[in-house]
Amino acid sequence: MYDLLVRGGTVLDGTGAAARRADVAVSAGRIAAVGAPAGARAAREIDATGRYVMPGFIDTHVHGDAAVLDPDVQLAALRQGVTTFVLGQDGVSYAPAGAATLRYVSRYFAPVNGAHPGLGEGPVSVAGLLATYDRRTPLNTVYLLPHGTIRHGVMGGARRAPEAAELAAMRTEVERGLHDGAAGLSTGLEYVPGAYADAAEIAALCAPVGAAGLPYVTHMRGYESEASGAMAEVLEIARAGRVAPHVSHFHGPRDELVALVDDARAEGIDLTFDSYPYLRGSSTLTLVALPSWLPIADLDATLDALADPAVRHRLERDWFARRTEVWPRITLSHVPAEELRWAEGMTLPDAAARAGSAPGAFCCDLLLATRLEAGCVFGHPPTNSEESVRALLRHPAQIAGSDAVYQGGHPHPRGWGAFARLLGRHVRELGDWTWEQAAVHLAGRAADRFRLADRGRIETGRAADLVVVDPAAVTDRATYERPRVPAEGVEHVLVNGVPVLAGGVLTGAAAQHPPGRALKPA
Repeated sequence: MYDLLVRGGTVLDGTGAAARRADVAVSAGRIAAVGAPAGARAAREIDATGRYVMPGFIDTHVHGDAAVLDPDVQLAALRQGVTTFVLGQDGVSYAPAGAATLRYVSRYFAPVNGAHPGLGEGPVSVAGLLATYDRRTPLNTVYLLPHGTIRHGVMGGARRAPEAAELAAMRTEVERGLHDGAAGLSTGLEYVPGAYADAAEIAALCAPVGAAGLPYVTHMRGYESEASGAMAEVLEIARAGRVAPHVSHFHGPRDELVALVDDARAEGIDLTFDSYPYLRGSSTLTLVALPSWLPIADLDATLDALADPAVRHRLERDWFARRTEVWPRITLSHVPAEELRWAEGMTLPDAAARAGSAPGAFCCDLLLATRLEAGCVFGHPPTNSEESVRALLRHPAQIAGSDAVYQGGHPHPRGWGAFARLLGRHVRELGDWTWEQAAVHLAGRAADRFRLADRGRIETGRAADLVVVDPAAVTDRATYERPRVPAEGVEHVLVNGVPVLAGGVLTGAAAQHPPGRALKPA
């Protein structure tokens, strides 16, 4: 007698093995049998006839550090078959942090991560942060140590290399975070204060990460035309730190990017990357619109600068005048100022025109009004293309990640559709993956990368994170015009053996007794 049986489905086990018809039995939160014996009985059954049964998908790059506690976000993820979020991305998150650093990262990354409701004023450790997720949400969570947060805690916003004692203090924080259950180290080398670190600093902090067999996950120092130089730094860090690198949201010119990955792997570097199936990104308006010479690591000083007529004149003369090609590619996604909320969903030039202002001047006014907490969606340069997206998806080093940002009234649709789009468009319609390969890219390879030994595959003894997918119906519905529309075609989801989605609806168990665990690498 099992707790639950998924009957009649075709199993895609996450290894790349051929699909096979098998009943999957679940007991005590784990897979008890794949190919349950004839006559097996269970307290509950799910009819998966004509459906694929896949391991729960792992979103390897998602900004759900606060949003994972939001039922609407949980539904958005589960409707795509995502059962695990990898948090702590781009070098900026909530832990480990004292009170001052927690205030800084919460404010600086508010357009990306939002506000975590359960941390108070700090300090907060990695163990303390993980406790806010464990059994508090129907999704599992994995956490990366954010380098920028650690650096700020030791050095504040200093634009220099660390002294020996400072580097030792940062390394101690890395070692403590790994002991608490972190699954790697992340950097955001276009965000501050991570942008102020050099390769030697990062490699030194990666040494204990590599020794633990965990990855270095990086938002590189540049993409598109800057990808080659940025990748050279990634590989320098990997060699010196003896760590396996993973590049976040890899995008840009197809042939160049594929060659960069192939060359690194041919050298013996265990490089992987994540990518998403869209030609637009999303971030803070501060990152996209302002130059690095502003004191971004001091948010109040930046606000003072944007209010200074002399600085505004310099921006207009030396920076904004060269951004005319960029402005039309920016759509305002998050404008947390009541008097300017109307601008959400508009391109920056259109919003500026409505306000009777030039784009650069309006951008400054908006950042002042929102205290730098505005977010945007932006079109990639033309060096990226649909062909590049598809070539990267087909690469054996690729792992799926949405890079979802859930803040604002008009966010990027990838948080509601990336994984369903991969299945509906790139598997069923375009054939970029077989269905068996999809289970590897969406689950199996991510579990290996982050040492999640009991996730990512449908095998006896593993945790029962299972997804029942209608292969003919799965598709994304979220668009840039209507970004918060949940996907279709994922009918049932189990997390740790508990049904959390049934018939496309969150179950009572998902809300009353959330089964998601804060996962630690094995």
